[in-house]
Amino acid sequence: MYALKDFGSFHVGGRSVTVTGRETRLLHFTPELTWQYDPNGDFLIEQVYVQYFIPAEQTFPHPLVLLHGGGLTGACWETTPDGRPGWLHDFLRQGFAVYVIDNVERGRAGFCALEGVWGGEPVMRTAAEAWELFRFGRPEDFAAGKPFDGQRFPLEAMESFQRQFVPRWTSTSEAQIRGVGAALRRIGPCVLVCHSQGGYLGSHAALEAPDCMRGVVSAEGSGWPAQERISSEAVSGAPWLLLFGDFIDQSPRWSDARRETAAFGEQVQAAGGRAELVELPDVGFPGATHMFMMDAHSAGISEWLGAWIRNNCGAKSLD
Repeated sequence: MYALKDFGSFHVGGRSVTVTGRETRLLHFTPELTWQYDPNGDFLIEQVYVQYFIPAEQTFPHPLVLLHGGGLTGACWETTPDGRPGWLHDFLRQGFAVYVIDNVERGRAGFCALEGVWGGEPVMRTAAEAWELFRFGRPEDFAAGKPFDGQRFPLEAMESFQRQFVPRWTSTSEAQIRGVGAALRRIGPCVLVCHSQGGYLGSHAALEAPDCMRGVVSAEGSGWPAQERISSEAVSGAPWLLLFGDFIDQSPRWSDARRETAAFGEQVQAAGGRAELVELPDVGFPGATHMFMMDAHSAGISEWLGAWIRNNCGAKSLD
């Protein structure tokens, strides 16, 4: 159990878009209530939503900022699909202040319905795509429900997990990087913990806001900034932990991602920073899927991660 000293939320970032030349139209909110809607004017879009939790007994000076992956929201950190406490609660019990982001066009950040502002259309994720992408099992074994031997995701709660899936655009990365950067600057010195697509977005934002970084944890990030963006000024102030789960060699997609991640870590090192690539089976957590904040041993992983942060990301306590 833990007690909170404070909790709340805020929206940050965004930009103004002006729409002109559109025809007004009659909207029917209910059968009895209508409204003549004017779609022209100035609209604020691309803001992010941040919810924060400050424990009564905070034992580390810098908050953790949790950034979700693609097709998900900040809810992925709250509770596992089978009902166990998520990393948000684990970290609060460990004495960390925690900020949880809903990125641009996800969750409570809302999305932009203005025609032509974002390219393309929103896409959704199927259960079959999640099975392969998140390494629950081989693609050809999805229909039979046969997972990898020893994998630790609670597949009995797969339908509950699917309820977290939300539409996503594939054309909003720059807006999302700006949004994460705005949140980091509002929060101040922190340790950024980002997952999957959030690793790609968070790494870009971290390089652009080095003064805010006391550490960066990338949980299977899906892409990295170009080498020319990695400078000594951007990486020398905070360590990078590059985490991977299990079954990587059984997925060409993730084998490639590991090679790209290792190359990024070498570039950080060459620029004078510190990067450490850790595979969870090597530190006592075999069977970790891509969703290791939801796996059966998620609490053990968060405990290990909390210890790594205390030992590597600035002062060890507030005493």
